[in-house]
Amino acid sequence: MTNSPVTYGFAATLTAKPGRGDDLVKLLLSGLEEGNPASSEYCLVYLVSRSASDPDVAHVIEGWTTEDDHHRIFATPAAQAIVAGFAELLEGESVYTDLIPVGGKAAL
Repeated sequence: MTNSPVTYGFAATLTAKPGRGDDLVKLLLSGLEEGNPASSEYCLVYLVSRSASDPDVAHVIEGWTTEDDHHRIFATPAAQAIVAGFAELLEGESVYTDLIPVGGKAAL
């Protein structure tokens, strides 16, 4: 197994207000658009998933070259606009788990 260039990452579970799951997923996926955080060369893993049992629950896994790169990219206006969009969509607090990927596979 080779070493991963990802040194910082996290998994988050986000719950949308009732009936707003589609909007939450759309906002999360907008992070991949040109100029947005997940399109950065420093974001090496960005996977958005939905709960199979609750359409208002979404999960995101992110992997970044470094924690500093993540914080620097998330300080940009584009990232802050996405973060601000969560305020109207989320129900309660999101759950975050820090992680450092050590290997695996992603094929979508």
